[in-house]
Amino acid sequence: MVQVQKFMVNTFQECTHIIWDETREAVIIDCGVYKHGERERFVKFIEQQKLRPVRLLLTHAHHDHLYGNDLVRDRYGLLPEVHKDDEWIMKEHLSIRIAQIYKKYPYEIPMPEHYLTDGEEIPFGNHKLKVIHTPGHSPGSVFFYCEEAGIAFSGDTVYDDDIGSSNLAGGNYDQLMDSIDYILLLLPDDTIVYPGHGAKTTIGQIKAYNPSVI
Repeated sequence: MVQVQKFMVNTFQECTHIIWDETREAVIIDCGVYKHGERERFVKFIEQQKLRPVRLLLTHAHHDHLYGNDLVRDRYGLLPEVHKDDEWIMKEHLSIRIAQIYKKYPYEIPMPEHYLTDGEEIPFGNHKLKVIHTPGHSPGSVFFYCEEAGIAFSGDTVYDDDIGSSNLAGGNYDQLMDSIDYILLLLPDDTIVYPGHGAKTTIGQIKAYNPSVI
């Protein structure tokens, strides 16, 4: 059975997720833990649940979704993985953006060795996550979809009652709306969606009540 744990963290109230199954192999998605206490709680949970993190995934490369990547690298030996279209954000834009926000950023920013592609499957335990490219919030934004469990992670593409912004670096409103239309047609209505901010929802709930997509 697949389980999901959410941590709402950092100044931006970002949702860091861990997903795992009966094997205790786990995938960390959008590790935004920033404050010391957030990092301690995150590690303590993994230890208490006896999880074995095997992948560190990013739904996109914006700063609030990756503050904890150095912790995961140092503790579990994992480097972040992000869609190849966000590579330029990781290598060129990220450090500039963080310098605009923090006078002195306290952590190192690990770079990926592997970049994800649309349709790629990421195994963990007895399950897998499929990468679905959903550009618009950023060029490399993705959904991670576990068909067997009926769950998806949407990052900042779409939320329960809103959509992601398209006015950040590399954003594109028309692409974003096309991606949302595509995902709402692709995934079953009962798919549980875990966004990068806010409460979990379902594809059917988004279709019926999200004022930005109705």
